[in-house]
Amino acid sequence: MDSLITAAARALATGDPLGALKRVALRDDPPALALRGIAMAQLGDFARAKTLLKSAARAFGPKETMARARCVVAEAEIALVSRDLSFPAKALDTARATLEKHRDWVNAAHARNLEVRLLLLVGRLDEAERALGDIDPAPLPPASRAAYELAVAGIAIRRLRTKTARAALSRAEQAAREANIPALTAEVESASLVLEAPAARLIARGKERSLLLEEVEALLASQALVVDACRHVVRGGGAVVSLATRPVLFALARALGEAWPADVSRGALVARAFRAKHADESHRARLRVEIGRLRAELGKVVEVRATKGGFALAPQAGEVVVLAPPVEGQHAAVLALLADGEAWSSSALAIALGASPRTVQRALEALAAAGKVQSFGLGRARRWMTPPVPAFPTILLLPGPLPGD
Repeated sequence: MDSLITAAARALATGDPLGALKRVALRDDPPALALRGIAMAQLGDFARAKTLLKSAARAFGPKETMARARCVVAEAEIALVSRDLSFPAKALDTARATLEKHRDWVNAAHARNLEVRLLLLVGRLDEAERALGDIDPAPLPPASRAAYELAVAGIAIRRLRTKTARAALSRAEQAAREANIPALTAEVESASLVLEAPAARLIARGKERSLLLEEVEALLASQALVVDACRHVVRGGGAVVSLATRPVLFALARALGEAWPADVSRGALVARAFRAKHADESHRARLRVEIGRLRAELGKVVEVRATKGGFALAPQAGEVVVLAPPVEGQHAAVLALLADGEAWSSSALAIALGASPRTVQRALEALAAAGKVQSFGLGRARRWMTPPVPAFPTILLLPGPLPGD
């Protein structure tokens, strides 16, 4: 490896893409193309970065398998940062195996960490946790350790393990300081803000207030019967009853939970569950059927009693509360994903939400008309995000240079 390639690689490792470009901008040999690609990605020009990395991968000889594998890992990170969730997971897995075979443990761990972050984005927490368990963070350089701890924190936050998340973020902050990469430090700080921002709303006895993630964790560990509108489940007495596939039953449970300890009239329940302005005999008959189904579903955690005016919940112990998302309304799930400040494609949003592309596209068009999201690019390159555009992208953390074997 010549001195300019070495210097450019070191500049990239310290978050100095312009310094790297000064050394290799006019070179077209494979290592230089790869380093230019990573530099362009760090500067936010993902399209140019992908082109350069693909050119580098093709230019490396058949014996330079490790160099080509590193290019694939860099491409995978660009796909992740640009929220292109269609990047082939098999290609990343093959690249990781190649790096492990050649004992490039640092870049192999980085590839595994990318896999974890991708699984987190699409909500596959069990798989992400298993994949993360295969990484030993001890021998990793500071930037890679920070990325590892961010993944640990991401899983812990989604599992509502706030102490674990805080400890991981503290370690990530320390590693980021050691790496001395400003964008990485900013990313850790941004992740830490999640613990200080409202995570949900508590509705109890006719009053409402915001809860931090720590308070949500404490609430779910308490004796209260929780009608969880974030996950569409009812929790109580150590049992969890899912109504995620029973929207009418959940609407009834939530209406009863919000009114507790008072009851809810039959007319109000008909309007809430069936969206009917006027209750006729058919609506009342259907309500009796659905209340019977709700009693059967919730029998182990709470009793649904008939009153003179309608129906009410009668918990075995404690009080009844409703846990609602911080923001509700049409297309709230799309806005929640876009809240990370990154640019998403509509196809990536569809994958993450488990919805059809057309449904997501309609939601984006409605949100754009309301001024809540904005798009840039055309056709397959079109991306969506919440305004304003962030000042920098998530940093690329490929820790080593990309020379030949």
